[in-house]
Amino acid sequence: MTMDEREIKLLEKKQQLDELEAEIKKREKALKLKEKEKKQVLLRLAPGLWNDIAEWAEADIRSINGQIEYLLTEAVRRRKNK
Repeated sequence: MTMDEREIKLLEKKQQLDELEAEIKKREKALKLKEKEKKQVLLRLAPGLWNDIAEWAEADIRSINGQIEYLLTEAVRRRKNK
């Protein structure tokens, strides 16, 4: 493979990476906009429940807020499917 051919391949790879980066930025922006649409709720939990959810969230690699949202989403989904 000549130097020119390698340069062309590298330029093609760079273009692909640039396109992927642009797509990632686009998706991140969409996610940020979606996050802003969420409603905020004050939730009081017993310390034991909080600790259990925190441990569960850590095991599932989620934030505590993300874990609570996941659990509520699953509960609503199951209720709708009854």
